[in-house]
This record gives sequence, structure tokens and C-alpha cells, in this order.
Amino acid sequence: MAPGSALSPPQVPMELHLKNRHKLLDSLRQHLSLSSRPLHGFVLLQGGEEQTRHDTDHLELFRQESYFAYLFGVKEPGFYAAIDVANGESILFPPRLPDEYAVWLGEIKPLPYFKEHYMVNTAYFADEIASVLQQRYQGSGAPLLFLLHGLNTDSNNFAKPAEFQGIDKFDKDLTTLHPILTECRVIKTDLEISLIQYANNISSEAHVEVMRKAKVGMKEYQLESMFLHHTYMYGGCRHCSYTCICATGDNSSVLHYGHAAAPNDKTLEDGDIALLDMGAEYHFYGSDITCSFPINGKFTSDQSLIYNAVLDAHNAVLSAMKPGVGWVDMHILAEKVILESLKKGQILVGDVNDMLSARLGALFMPHGLGHLLGIDTHDPGGYLKGPERRKEPGLKSLRTARELQEGMVITVEPGCYFINALLLPAMNSPETSKFFNQQVIKKFNGFGGVRIESDVLVTAAGCYNMTKCPRTTQEIEAVMAGAPWDISS
Repeated sequence: MAPGSALSPPQVPMELHLKNRHKLLDSLRQHLSLSSRPLHGFVLLQGGEEQTRHDTDHLELFRQESYFAYLFGVKEPGFYAAIDVANGESILFPPRLPDEYAVWLGEIKPLPYFKEHYMVNTAYFADEIASVLQQRYQGSGAPLLFLLHGLNTDSNNFAKPAEFQGIDKFDKDLTTLHPILTECRVIKTDLEISLIQYANNISSEAHVEVMRKAKVGMKEYQLESMFLHHTYMYGGCRHCSYTCICATGDNSSVLHYGHAAAPNDKTLEDGDIALLDMGAEYHFYGSDITCSFPINGKFTSDQSLIYNAVLDAHNAVLSAMKPGVGWVDMHILAEKVILESLKKGQILVGDVNDMLSARLGALFMPHGLGHLLGIDTHDPGGYLKGPERRKEPGLKSLRTARELQEGMVITVEPGCYFINALLLPAMNSPETSKFFNQQVIKKFNGFGGVRIESDVLVTAAGCYNMTKCPRTTQEIEAVMAGAPWDISS
């Protein structure tokens, strides 16, 4: 246990990635058998390459390509890897490094090191891929490569299939691997869940530290710095899952605040609400947590109204989650709870079901309720199978419309924001103006927004909240006043 933390970075068993490879192999073989295709060929993946900053020689900190990380756990750049479908053996292909590497970058590790460290059957250099796979192939004709190529429905980018010198001597299958491997990533193993839980624990602890230390007059980037320091200093988390969102005051209504054009640089003011969306990554596996709290440590009545509306939606979804439940239904449930609270607070008037039909909820929560989480913050597979993306406001932003399955990890992140770009047109529209109490909602101009985000594991009986942050207004005020907080609670 390190001073300043109740946690210690855990050892990561490479068995985690061995099990992931077995999972893929079982699924791929089953698919080939059902398709009456022979059980031979090689799954071949290319890992990530180091990138320099524009045209300079400054190397950006490397982080492995996610599918490669999932199957092999390799932290170094420039690797390839193969799995022999016929016998299940795994082969790593590290780059052949020049002698100068040892002078500038450290020891050149021998091939047996990679075989033993990453628990593969054998290792060869990357410039030997073509000859090694040709020699090992037991089928007839040209050896078959299952290459990774498919659409990421969160980014609309395609996974890059492996390329190497001599690939023209192989048959290539670009359609089979991606959906099977992506579906493997959707359902987490126990070893994966333990790493996601650790990332949640250290991130929850860091969020509490930031709550305690946030003060009027500080800068938003100081809150970001505190979080990054805690998760790296005590948690061993060199990488963050995504760019931190440290929004206060009206900035908290900017959904993806914190980017280069809005760089977490506002001064914290008395009366501001803070919305901090920050999550650490440990051995590729991430967390994604949002806490909202008043900078001065005390909720006003208006802040309590909006915060509790979001908290009630968050808790209602957790109570309803279980295998077989549709994620679109969970989003609509969250909208309904928030709209009911806004009506009770006299911000809205009229029938809540009519508001839902008019898609009024999307004005206050334009983003989706949550997304799959794992090696990527937005883990793939959201629209791999099942329902297609909805077209309505709010629902079109959902990153999945699937039914929940045991073993999924998904974020639950309802929010309520006062975004002039959405509210002002609606308040002047004949179709929706009738729902607004124009006098009361004016008080919330410049309020910002509230989001509460937890990482949730779907279990056989329901779900388990992996995030351990203070959530009620009473808990938050107590922690900000110095009360202890046990992340195991």
C-alpha cells in the first residue's frame, strides 16, 4: 500500500490474454464448422507503430492497438502475431532491432524472452513472417490468412488489416475475423473484470481526492492534474482512458469539454457546479467515471434539484438492468425520470408521456445513456448485431441498441444540461414551447449541467456498480468537508 492510497498496482497475469486467444479460437472454429469450412489458416494481426509528432523526431508515448492488446498483451510497438487455427498455437513476431537500439533505448531482448513473457508457443522476427507461416501451413493451396478488417461503429473508422512483405503469396479473408473477435471483446472474462475493477478503484479514489482539494480560485486544469497525479503516482496508471473533461460553471454544459480549443482553463468560481469526467487505464483496461459537485462544497436548492434528477435516473437504470433488457429502453427510462423531476421542480409543465413523444428529453440529455467499456473507452460491438441505430434525437446518439448480456461492462451516464443551442429553439417552437415554464427555466441560463457516470457489470441476476464514488448530495458534502470515504463501501 502506497502512502496516500489504499491501493497497490496489481500484477497482471499473461494468462488473461491466453484465455482471450482461446476464446477467439473456439468462436472462430465454431463459425468455420457451421459454415462447412476447413479448420486451417492463420489469424494474423499487426500491432501498433510508434508515431512522431508531425514532422519532428519527437515520439509520442506509445499505446498498443486494442485488438492486438486484447489477444497478446504486448506493450512494445512494431509487433505482428499469428494464431494457427489448426493447432491453436500462437506466434509472436517482434521487430528485428538494430544494434544502436541498445545504446539509446536499452537492452535488445532475445526471442525466448517474448515467448516466455507473453505466454506464446514460439517467436520469430517480423521479417520472417512469410517464410514461417508458409512452412507451418498444413492445408492445400496457398495458406489462408484471417485479417482484421471491419467498421468501428463509434468512430466510423475501419480496423487496419495486417500488411507485410510477401503477403501476396497468401489467400486473404477480410470478412470473417472482425465480427467474431469484436464479439469476444463484448463479454468480459473474470481476469478482465478484475483489471477494470482496479481501474475503477484507483479512479474513484482519485475523484474523491479532487473533490476534497477543489477550491474557489483554482483552475480547471489543476483538478485534471490532481487526478492524473493520483492515478499515476499511486496507481501505476501511465495512460488515461481519454482526455479529461474538467468543466465548471457553464462549461459543464459542453459535452466534450477539455479538448485543445477548450482546454480545462477556467477559474473556479463560488456557486459553480463542477462536472469532472475522468478515468484511468491500467494494462490497457480502462474506466470512465463522471462526478458532479458544487465547487464551494454546498449544493444550492437549484443544484440539488438537477443533481437529484440525474441521480434518480442513474439509480433507476441500475435497478432495472439485467440480462435481456434493451438498452434503448434504459435510455428512455432515464429520460422519463429526469423529465418527471424537472416537472416536479416546475421547470417543465404538461404530461411527461407527451414530452417523451416530442423527444423533449433529448434537449436536456442529447447524448446516449452509456457505452460498452473495456480496452477502449468506447469498446466496439455496439451495433455488431441486433437492432440498428435509431434515428430520433437523443436515441441516435446511443452507442449501442443491444440487449444486455451477462458479462458486459457498460457505462451508465445520464445527464441534464442547459444548452442554449438546443433549448432556445425549442422554447420558441410551437410544438415544444408549451412544455417550458419560461420564467423558471430562465434561472438556469448559465447553470451548466450535471452528469453522473458509473461503470456497471451486467450479472446473472442484475448488475454490479464497479464505481465507488460518493453519489448522494449528503455523501458529497461530507467528503468535501473532510469526512473519510472507503472505496470498498
